[in-house]
Amino acid sequence: MKYLLLVIAAASMVHAAVDGTVVNSTTGKPQSGATVTLFQPTNQGPQFIESVKTDAQGKFQITKEVPPGPGPLLLQAVYSGVQYNKMLPPGTPTAGVEISVYEASKTQGAAKIDQHMILLEPSADGNVQVSESYVFKNDGKATWNDPDNGTLQFALPAGAQGKVEVNALAPGGLPLRKAPDPGKQPNTFKLDFPIKPGESRVDLQWSMPFRVPGVFTDRILTKGGNTRIIAPVGVTFKGDGLKNLGQEPRTQATIWGVEGPDIKFEVQGTGSLNDPSASGGQQGGQGGAGQPALGMNLPKLYGMASGGADFFTALLAVKWLLLTVLGMLALGFIILYRKGNPIQSAESVEPPASQAPKAAKHARGRG
Repeated sequence: MKYLLLVIAAASMVHAAVDGTVVNSTTGKPQSGATVTLFQPTNQGPQFIESVKTDAQGKFQITKEVPPGPGPLLLQAVYSGVQYNKMLPPGTPTAGVEISVYEASKTQGAAKIDQHMILLEPSADGNVQVSESYVFKNDGKATWNDPDNGTLQFALPAGAQGKVEVNALAPGGLPLRKAPDPGKQPNTFKLDFPIKPGESRVDLQWSMPFRVPGVFTDRILTKGGNTRIIAPVGVTFKGDGLKNLGQEPRTQATIWGVEGPDIKFEVQGTGSLNDPSASGGQQGGQGGAGQPALGMNLPKLYGMASGGADFFTALLAVKWLLLTVLGMLALGFIILYRKGNPIQSAESVEPPASQAPKAAKHARGRG
């Protein structure tokens, strides 16, 4: 009997209504008129449950029953055209949930690029793989959202033929595949991605024909932050304006500082961070035969100048983390990804049209 009561109690928690308040963290007041949508992540993707509007006191209540399942729930609040997420892990109270939103502005405000990082991997087959990361920090209380001009503008060499993979990560969010729009000039692009308070990251990956020795050129369109260039073992850079910041101890990759907006330097040799020999023969640098020498738990203790440690750690996230959904039975999603193997995240999946009422159509914001 006691066991039966526990089962009934657990079932009631699974089907409990979700209610709470949307708070505008810019004004510090409850936010009326925000659209709140509940999803249940499943192996088939996020399943739409219900979408409602907040009342004059910022209150919302989702009464539709949630199908039984051990995983977390995902709440999305859309306000001023921007989407804000709140994950509810198993066992988390579903009553009195608070979701923070912010006022949005086309002006940059306190948002800025804190760091810009570029990894070059020239290969013997006459190509170079380029992985870039832009780390944004927004210490203000408003979201920078400029769909017309984009919050990130970037250029690609003509040899890349405009082919680029873009993944964006908002504070507390999941990696989201984004499609950049063409810029005003040839081979330039703009990205419509809201920069929320906190830290965000945009990762670019592209390739082009490149024979070594050769000259690499690039142009920075969005100013801000320190630009760092990474040379794997076997690759060297030469040019005016380059500053050697030292080596990452595990892979022996060299980190260089460079001034923009125009970047130009000579590249010699070939190499890749995926080369096991880059670990310098240290067994601790590899996770086993055939495994990358760089692990996802690489410690942040390299002491490179001007934020080099955080820079390199973020770069590793671009390069080696596998994009997969884990922790459906634990405390929410842990999303990781590996280049060339993208999987859509919960943020980029919309509910089927047959499941979503009219209110849900208005709940789809960006980021």
